[in-house]
Amino acid sequence: MIMEFTKKDLNKTLRVKPADMEKNRKRWRIDATGKVLWRLAVDIAKLLLGKHKAYYSDFWDAGDFVLVENIDKVKVTGKKLQDNLMYAYSGYKGNLKTITRELVMKKNPERLLTFVVRGMLSKNKLRDKRIKRMKLEKGTTTKYDHFKPTVVK
Repeated sequence: MIMEFTKKDLNKTLRVKPADMEKNRKRWRIDATGKVLWRLAVDIAKLLLGKHKAYYSDFWDAGDFVLVENIDKVKVTGKKLQDNLMYAYSGYKGNLKTITRELVMKKNPERLLTFVVRGMLSKNKLRDKRIKRMKLEKGTTTKYDHFKPTVVK
């Protein structure tokens, strides 16, 4: 049973139960081949947040599941791979580690895309739940075909 949530009276706030939001989560499949990293991350973040739905709110977890394929073939414009640095700090003196995004892209492209998408999500208690709904694959996969995901162009 698919329910469409729309407002009948525009002066009243639309209330949707969390159980109904959970039932109506869609699955999306995105092919990252040749797409620009940050533009791709914006599209993923919008789907994870649920901004495309009528009942979106930053304090409701109304987003969908997103499967991103071919993340190793994503494109980065300009000199961002060489110039932009990523930092890891353990909390101890002198233990700030820096690495270029080029090395991160070669070693672990999932880490880079997760880092960029995580920065675009709302900074609240729901961010970790939302980022867990994103699945990243280096190649194409049939592992999630039984969910019948909708392909995003």
